[in-house]
Amino acid sequence: MNDKTKLAFDNPEFMFSREARMLRIASEYIEPDTRMKKLNINHTVVFFGSARLKPESSEYYTAAEEFAYRLAQLSLKMEKDMGQKFYITTGGGPGIMEAANKGASRAGLPTIGLNIDLPFEQEPNPYITPELNFDFHYFFMRKLWFLYQAKAIVIFPGGFGTLDEFFETITLIQTRKLEKTGIPVLLYDGEFWNDLINFPKLVDYGLISPEDLDLFHFFNDIDEGIDILEPKLKLAMQNIRHYFGKTRDI
Repeated sequence: MNDKTKLAFDNPEFMFSREARMLRIASEYIEPDTRMKKLNINHTVVFFGSARLKPESSEYYTAAEEFAYRLAQLSLKMEKDMGQKFYITTGGGPGIMEAANKGASRAGLPTIGLNIDLPFEQEPNPYITPELNFDFHYFFMRKLWFLYQAKAIVIFPGGFGTLDEFFETITLIQTRKLEKTGIPVLLYDGEFWNDLINFPKLVDYGLISPEDLDLFHFFNDIDEGIDILEPKLKLAMQNIRHYFGKTRDI
């Protein structure tokens, strides 16, 4: 091979071309999957919330950190009792994401960050375990990894991104495209969410079914959230296994 010849996969011009898009998409599935399997990561609790909330000025930041800390302690206890643990996972950036990674790290639990390349706001926070710091170009591949191993979703107040993550998760559960039945979705601060979104009005207009309101739960303090999640997490971790890109209830 002469000096001017490049292997196709070692050619940046090709790898970043439109024609190689499917290779890039595939790599954002295969590389995280390989790393997760190598580290034996099978269960996660995912935190969504605003990137703009600051630690010095937001009660939501403080609550997210404390809730992640308590959940991390629960995970370490479950590892002793059941031989399995779950990992706190976030979008890897500042605000609520940083708070959750910080709380888990403070408890001594490795913690995951699923970062995304954005023009502003998004930089990896310092509390992510280095080997669990992922970076994505494609939003939809990042979303796959949010939900693939999730056994619970915790949502703090946030903007467009948080609302997108909440509604997409609920839609997948409602339509049974997310094959994990009974995955708990918790929204912190019911007053905030009910002020922001008139959920019962969707039922009144016939746009969702009354039972769709049971797909998520509000919680207003840490103890309440732990009480909701602990039994559901144990059940999910015992019963849900992953098989080549899908889950089966056993």
